[in-house]
Formats: sequence, C-alpha cells, structure tokens
Amino acid sequence: MEKIRIHEMGWLNPPARHEETEEGILIVTEGGTDFWQRTYYGFRNDNAPVCYFEREGDFTFSVRTEFDSRALFDQCGIILYRDSDNWCKASIEYEAPRVSKLGSVVTNLGYSDWATTDLDASRGVMWYRLSRRGQDFLIENSPDGETFAQMRIFHIHEPLAAARVGIYACSPLESSFTARFSHLSISECLWKKHEL
Repeated sequence: MEKIRIHEMGWLNPPARHEETEEGILIVTEGGTDFWQRTYYGFRNDNAPVCYFEREGDFTFSVRTEFDSRALFDQCGIILYRDSDNWCKASIEYEAPRVSKLGSVVTNLGYSDWATTDLDASRGVMWYRLSRRGQDFLIENSPDGETFAQMRIFHIHEPLAAARVGIYACSPLESSFTARFSHLSISECLWKKHEL
C-alpha cells in the first residue's frame, strides 16, 4: 500500500478554497457544482472539483471521506474521470435530516445512471475503494476502513489507458460545506481475478 502525496496530484475544476493537511486535503464546496449527464433530469453538469492522479494498469485506490452537511444533494466521495461523457463517482449524498443516500453514478457515452441505498444521515464518515481490471471496475465502501462491501461492478466503454482517479466534493444547489479526505493510498489490485 503506497500513500498518495497530495502535492503530486492534479486538479480538474479547482475549488476556490481548499487546504492540504498532514492527513490529506480539505475541499470547501461552492453552490451549483455537480457531475451528471442527461438522464431523466435533462441537465448536464461537469463542474465539480476533482483532485486526481493518473495510473496505468490494474490497481486499487482507497480513501476515507468525512463531511457534515445539511443541504440537499451535498456529496463527497471517490471518482474515476475519463472525460465529461465517461466517468464514475461514489459518495454519500445528503437528502433529509434522517436519511441520506449511499450511491454511485456511472456515466457511459454521455448518459448517467444512479444506484442508491438509504443510509442513516448521521453517518458522515465513509471509506471507499476503487479497483481496476482492464476496462472493468469495482467500487466498495466501508464504515471503518476494515471490512468493505461491494457497491457495484461496472465497465467503461471508451478506451482508457491511464485512469484519472481521485476525490471530489460538490453542492448542486446553493450551499457549501467542508469535505475532508484522508488515508489516500494506492496498491496492486485487491479485486481478485475471476477464474472461469
């Protein structure tokens, strides 16, 4: 497991306010930021801040996220980004005082989906792991960073050589919050190869 150095990461849509810490990075969101493409709602958003690194080959990326939001749709989590039409994100998304959504969005060829499960809104900490095997990916989550559960397996249709992988935070409505990211690390792929 190799620790990722924040100062060696790049930015997509840099936020107005962020801070590097010994543990990781803080991002302060701005209103009207999000990632979504076309499906159902009709709108297209591609302007949330992403702090990322690039990696070729198979790998597992993991991160601890923490946030305390009380505004609808606020979210922070993990992201794989090829371009505006091909990406994936996973996060906790605030919905109501008692219930949030633990979910993931996969966008292929310019159309997003959204898979969710209800989560106690008091939970503001979540670990995520993203593993790659070729064009296929596995997203997992964990409340404690020890025991991970599968969220989904997905495929990116467009060819992907070096993957841009990292963290994101956004406030789709007119709100703002501070997202905290720590324990960013990369390792050989922990997703066991499927043997037929």
